[in-house]
Amino acid sequence: MMHWMRNLAISLCCVSLVACGFHLRGANEFAFKSIFVSGNTQITKAIKKSLVANGVEVTNDASTAEMEIDLMKEESEKRILSLSGGGVVNEYELYYRVFYRFKSSKEPLWSQPQTMEARRDFSYSDANLLAKQNEEKQLNLNMQKDVTQAILRRLSAIKQ
Repeated sequence: MMHWMRNLAISLCCVSLVACGFHLRGANEFAFKSIFVSGNTQITKAIKKSLVANGVEVTNDASTAEMEIDLMKEESEKRILSLSGGGVVNEYELYYRVFYRFKSSKEPLWSQPQTMEARRDFSYSDANLLAKQNEEKQLNLNMQKDVTQAILRRLSAIKQ
């Protein structure tokens, strides 16, 4: 009896997922076949790698590319979010921002500079210094990954 109920519950969950239109996000599709990426940020290499994985040729010459993206600058910031009664830091807020612009080979001008940012909060304790340093490093890597994916989604939304 329990086996039958469990199968029914699993079947109902699957049917409701299909009925609501849920589907996994596929690969990004871009309106251009080649791109020139300029800028020296921590995510430049990851953007190039993701573009190649999605079938876009990353060129070394801007004149041969259909699209150009300029990763102008990046900023990382760490702010105190809260203090204990004794003035000891309890929480930090991490920011990661990338300023970029893009240009189609058909257009003479660059787009307006755009900003993509990610923010994370994390608790802090001097008693767990090494663990908290590792947590901060991991949060920074995750923010870079999120910003990379967001920029790629913006590029895939560009229609030439």
